[in-house]
Amino acid sequence: MIRVLSIGVALGALAAGSAAQGQSKRVTVTPYIELGQVLDADLNSGDVLTYSSVAAGIDLAANTTRTNAQLSYRYERRIAWDKSIGDDDVHTGLARVSAKVARGLTLEAGGIATRTRSDIRGAAPGVLVGNVDNISQVYAVYGGPSYATHAGPVSVNASYQAGYTKVTSPSFTAVPAGQPRLDYYDDSFGQSAGLILGVQPGQVLPIGLTASGGWEREDAGQLDGRYEGWRARGDVLAPVSANVALTGGVGYERIETSSRSGLTTTAGAPVVDGNGRFVTDEASPRQVTYRTDGVYYDAGVVWRPNRRTSASASVGKRYGSTSYTGLVTYQASEHVGFSADVYDSVTTFGRQLRTGLANLPTSFIAARDAFTQQFNGCVFSTSGSTPGGCLNDVFQSISTASYRARGADVVLSITRGRSTYGGGAGYANRKLFNRDTVPGVTLYGIEDQSAYGQLFFNRTLTPVSTIDANVFVNYYESGVAQAAGVWAYGGTASYGHSFGRITTSASAGVYAFDTRDVDTTWSAQALLAARYSF
Repeated sequence: MIRVLSIGVALGALAAGSAAQGQSKRVTVTPYIELGQVLDADLNSGDVLTYSSVAAGIDLAANTTRTNAQLSYRYERRIAWDKSIGDDDVHTGLARVSAKVARGLTLEAGGIATRTRSDIRGAAPGVLVGNVDNISQVYAVYGGPSYATHAGPVSVNASYQAGYTKVTSPSFTAVPAGQPRLDYYDDSFGQSAGLILGVQPGQVLPIGLTASGGWEREDAGQLDGRYEGWRARGDVLAPVSANVALTGGVGYERIETSSRSGLTTTAGAPVVDGNGRFVTDEASPRQVTYRTDGVYYDAGVVWRPNRRTSASASVGKRYGSTSYTGLVTYQASEHVGFSADVYDSVTTFGRQLRTGLANLPTSFIAARDAFTQQFNGCVFSTSGSTPGGCLNDVFQSISTASYRARGADVVLSITRGRSTYGGGAGYANRKLFNRDTVPGVTLYGIEDQSAYGQLFFNRTLTPVSTIDANVFVNYYESGVAQAAGVWAYGGTASYGHSFGRITTSASAGVYAFDTRDVDTTWSAQALLAARYSF
């Protein structure tokens, strides 16, 4: 908890300090305290749980000539009325900072604290109130500088980034008996560095040329996992018209993931610690779980009919098979934005989370009620240039294994007068690279997948009143034999009214969890809260 609070304070101080050097009038800082009363009803059994909550948080935003930043952080203490629900501490927050600290030198940083599902086969709660199964608290932070300059016609871009991810052990996973065990993620520390040299078409040659290289490494706590990758690549951009260009590239890369064995009992069962994680056998040799070493290549097309629209797509050979990637962005106006992304990479949970966090906008829509403060799905922006991004592909489950991640995300965000609305959707597929020699883990080479969708609507009714609504649907398929697919869907709505520094809110939600051959579980939630902003 201290680490997360320190991260939030540090990011907030960085944003405020950098902004003060630019244009302090555009910096807002709003700390608050909040009291709430929550009701959670199981509509199948009729059981009703109630508890009180005490929360403290801070919202910070900076938008100046040198700094774009936003921080939204909330700590909540849940106080049980009876023994049906336990006292809990909940941390929720998101931070993104982009600061120009000197000519050509930019600092990027971000952090997230959220709760999300752990086991892809288990329960899939969509409204995180009451006693929720299969949930872990996740923390992540990253930061680093980038430098851009020119050496004659050659553009030079260098970057470095470091990040840390921590995951707590999950609550009861609700996985059916007889299913194979998953090991629990602990933490990881990752670093990356890159260099790009490029020449635009027409500056030296009719075509554009780019040379790039990079290095990445991540060390994880569970079974001493490690990811390390090196790459070097050359690209050509050949314009064929004013709006269309052909691209082609070839590179060399080496990626290796590895881990050590876990301790076992005399009967051959894995030894676990008090948090349910495997205990690493430090004397065991490091064993490779995945390796690719060789040349990869691709070719594609880029289309830019105007400054607001850009589209690119490529196909090639990578990771031993055909690889497809693409990106479409469309900024219809200052307040209407659309993006679609097709991705393919070999990664880990920690690396994918930090990458997804870095791709989120530095100005996002902060949640206004306890039901939608999770930051574990799609995050939206009011700016057409950066409509937002989705973290659903990362949070479909928490895996200690490295994996090949493929999928697509689509995000739309629109602001019209006093209303902001939009949505996100996507599909994610992962092929896991666990070792098949770890006792208790039998998920070697499986592919899991998920699909997700989310719609949101915010409207300012009057200068002192607002309404918010969200609907969502998720589907998860683990790829494990005899494990059924999991559906989760529901919606939330809230109304807020301000009386000076005091804001009151009333929220309601409904959620359903469905698996094959099991009756759908329905639940409903309600919240009354009052917030005092300083």
